[in-house]
Amino acid sequence: MRPLFRVHPVLASAALAAVLAILNGRYDYHRDELYFRMLEPAWGYVDQPPLTPLLGQASIALLGDSLWAFRFPSILCMVGLLWIAALLTREFGGGRAAQALCVWGLAFAGVALAFGHQLSTNSVDLVVWTAALLFTVKALLRDEPRWWLAVGAVAGVGLYNKHLIVLLLLSIGLALLAVGPRKALASKWLWAGAALALVIGSPNLVYQALHDWPQFEMAAAINETDGTENRILLLPFQLLLIGLFLVPVWITGIVALLRRPDWRPVRALAVAYPILLVITLVSGGQFYYSMGLVIALYAAGCIPVAAWAATRRRRGLLVAGVALNSAISALVALPLLPVADVGGTPISAMNSSVPDGVGWQAYTDQVAAVVAALPAEDAANAAVLTANYGEAGALERYGEGLPPIVSGHNQLHEYGPPPAATRTVVTVGVDLAAVSRFFDSCERAAELDNGLGIDNEEQGEVIGVCRGPVMAWDELWPQFQHYS
Repeated sequence: MRPLFRVHPVLASAALAAVLAILNGRYDYHRDELYFRMLEPAWGYVDQPPLTPLLGQASIALLGDSLWAFRFPSILCMVGLLWIAALLTREFGGGRAAQALCVWGLAFAGVALAFGHQLSTNSVDLVVWTAALLFTVKALLRDEPRWWLAVGAVAGVGLYNKHLIVLLLLSIGLALLAVGPRKALASKWLWAGAALALVIGSPNLVYQALHDWPQFEMAAAINETDGTENRILLLPFQLLLIGLFLVPVWITGIVALLRRPDWRPVRALAVAYPILLVITLVSGGQFYYSMGLVIALYAAGCIPVAAWAATRRRRGLLVAGVALNSAISALVALPLLPVADVGGTPISAMNSSVPDGVGWQAYTDQVAAVVAALPAEDAANAAVLTANYGEAGALERYGEGLPPIVSGHNQLHEYGPPPAATRTVVTVGVDLAAVSRFFDSCERAAELDNGLGIDNEEQGEVIGVCRGPVMAWDELWPQFQHYS
C-alpha cells in the first residue's frame, strides 16, 4: 500500500469547497430541500429515512436560516468523498500521480458538483457508499476480515439516509459468490458486520415495520410513474455520472480489476457493477444508484491510467481531458449563469435540478395574491392545499400571513388535513376536475408563472378556489393521499 500524498486531496477539496461555498446560495431551494425543511424530526418518514432532513435542519440551527446554511452539509459530504476516493486509490496501490488524477478528476466531475451544490439524500449516500466500498477493499485486498465490521457500521448509518445501501451489499455478495473469494461469505466477521448494520439501523427499520413498510408502497409508486423512463435512461446516463471524458478511466478500472493478478481478491467489485445495473433495471430505479460503485471503479482505474500517462504528450492529453470534463460539468451542474438567462439555454433540459430550483418566490406571490382576493367570509375559514411537497415547502418558506398549508403528498399527508372548520380551499397545482366532487364548487383563479421561461412541474399549473367540502375533512383526507 502506497502512502497517502496529502497535498492533492487538500488542494482539490479546498478548491471544491471554495467553489461550492461561493455558489451554493444562488438560484433557489430545490423542491426536495423545501420538503426537508418541513419534515418534523422523527425516526423515519413514509418515503425516506431521516438523516438528510435532520442534517439540513441542524445546519440551519447552527448557521442561520439561509439557503447557503441549509446546503453546507453537502459541501462537507463532497469534501469527504474526495478523501475517501483518494484512500481507495491508495488502497489499490496508487501513488502520487494516481491519487492526483483521482481527486482532481472527481473534484469537478458532474457528480461532485451536482450533489455538492444541493443537499439531497444522494449527497450523503455517495459518501456512505464509497466508505463502505473502501472498507470492503480493505477486508478483501488485505485479507483482514475484521474490516467487515466497519462495512456494517457504515451500512447501519446508511440505513438512516436511504435503504439503497442494501442493493450495494447484495450486489457485492452475489459477485463474491460468482467470482470469489467465496471464503469471505463464510467469515464470522462479515456476518457480524451485517448484524451490526441491523442493530445500528434498527430504529428506522422498526419505524417502517410499525407503519406497514410504506417505503415499499413508495417504491411501487415510483416504479409505476417513472419506471419506464428510468430503464431507458439507465445505461446511457452511466456515461455521464462522472463525465464523458473520464469514462475511459473507470472502464479501465473494470478491466484492471478483472485482469490484474494482484487485484484478484477484489475483482468482485467489477462484477458487482453489472449486477447492480440489472437490479436497478428490473426495479425501475434511478440511473444514479450505481454512482458509488462507479467511483470505486474510477479510483482503481486511476492507477493504470496514471501509469499510461508517463510521457509528456500523454500526460497533456490526460490533463486536457480532466479540464474539459470539469468545464462542461461546471456549466451544467453549477448555477454559473444568471437565472434569468437559463431559460434560453439547454441547461434546464440537461440538469433536472435546475428547473426544480427556480420560481418559488414568484409562485408564492401568485398564491398569496389569490388568498388576498378572497372575500372576508371565505378568508376567515380558509386553507391552502398543494399538489406536491415542493409547493407546500415554498409557501411555508416564503409565504407570510397565509392560511394553514396542507398537502396529501408523501409524508405531508401524515401531518393531517386542514382545520375542521375550513370551508374554503385555495388549491395549488391540483387537478380541479379530479377534486371537484369533494366540494360544492371549484373555480380557476390564476395560473402559476415563474417569469423565467423555464419549464418545471409548476409552470402553467392552476391556482384554484374550492368552496364547501361535501364531507368532514377527516373523512375526505384519505382521498388526497398520493406518493411519488
